[in-house]
Amino acid sequence: MSAMPPIVGRAIWQEQIDEVRVREKLHTREGDAIAAARRRLPMVEVDPTARLVGPAGDVRLIDTFEGRTQLLASYMMWHDGLPAAGQCEGCTKDNGQVRDLSFLHSRDVTFAVFCEGPFPESDRYREFMGWEMPFYSVPETSRDALIAGRDFGMTVCYLRNGDQVFETYWTTGRGHETMGSAYPMLDQTVYGRQESWEDSPEGWPRLYLGTRSEQMRTDQQGRSVRRPGGRPIMQWPRLAAGHSDDLGAAAVAGDTEHRH
Repeated sequence: MSAMPPIVGRAIWQEQIDEVRVREKLHTREGDAIAAARRRLPMVEVDPTARLVGPAGDVRLIDTFEGRTQLLASYMMWHDGLPAAGQCEGCTKDNGQVRDLSFLHSRDVTFAVFCEGPFPESDRYREFMGWEMPFYSVPETSRDALIAGRDFGMTVCYLRNGDQVFETYWTTGRGHETMGSAYPMLDQTVYGRQESWEDSPEGWPRLYLGTRSEQMRTDQQGRSVRRPGGRPIMQWPRLAAGHSDDLGAAAVAGDTEHRH
């Protein structure tokens, strides 16, 4: 490969790692301080009876806690009418990395996905992706209570006190990166995430999320969707293993480019 770091002796190499290590420790301690500040935030009450739709039909928000005190809900975006290949890259990546929930459960925390899309199609997407976490759809009638003027593509933390439910924290954008280990792992590699926004040396590969025009497409709402291979990356191994991405009759009949 033509793009490579300079080669030095081990002593010089270790000196420069030690300099970065000082900054890494500062970053870790600042993260601890920010988490401490989150634990001191006030909270706002939300309707515990706000309706969601799950495998057994209608449920209340308070029921999705599954008896635990805390709930961490991932509000997944959904592009209604599009096939699996047209669904959200970021939400698929974030939710797909949340697998074993036992450690969260040990801290009295339930994790669940609250999807923007209608339950039959979005649940079929969950099945295609092999996700086993609790999965619900948010009907239009509950969006004022739960979304409160924001957008899907956010993470919301809730606290239950008896029959009351409170929202304690929410985040969006890069705040979702805490849901998985792939990005922090890539950050430790020499080429990083290989995305266009990164501060990398000249010539470093930037192959992912929008650096090639053929990866660009527009979804039904006119938003730019950047994806290598024409579909969310985490769908690749599911297709390779023979799983069907057919979401049923709701998919747009004319959009057959990536249907299987």
